[in-house]
Amino acid sequence: MINKVILLGNLGQDPDVKMLPNGNKVVNLSIATTDSWKDKEGIRQTKTEWHRVVIFNENLIKIIETNLHKGSQVYLEGSLRTRKYVDGSGVEKKSTEIVIQGYQDTIKMLGAKNGESSNALSNQNEGSDNNYSGNKSSASDDDMDDEIPF
Repeated sequence: MINKVILLGNLGQDPDVKMLPNGNKVVNLSIATTDSWKDKEGIRQTKTEWHRVVIFNENLIKIIETNLHKGSQVYLEGSLRTRKYVDGSGVEKKSTEIVIQGYQDTIKMLGAKNGESSNALSNQNEGSDNNYSGNKSSASDDDMDDEIPF
């Protein structure tokens, strides 16, 4: 079974870093994705969806704290989770979030400043030759230029 979410969007606010009771940090992000289209009359329409993202990996948190800010564009891969909680008035509620925790989860910071290449962050293959996304293929890019019959 697969539980995978892929988003490309912008941070709606600075990362919210919190300390857990066990001493570990957690980061909450608010990511906006926008879809645009032309309606029947040819008028451009847009719709923005907001996504809650929770990150538990300490190494990713250190980099996110210093490099991501409101408006930053990010690409991320995580898993969808729904949790129950009780609010301040005692009412049980549900929250659906994208969780970045496992070894296959990834965050890529896009729109690098000063012409630098974008940084990729991942829980898989951290610190190995800047290949943080972990999806290294043995085929070179030249192998992918074969003619496709369709």
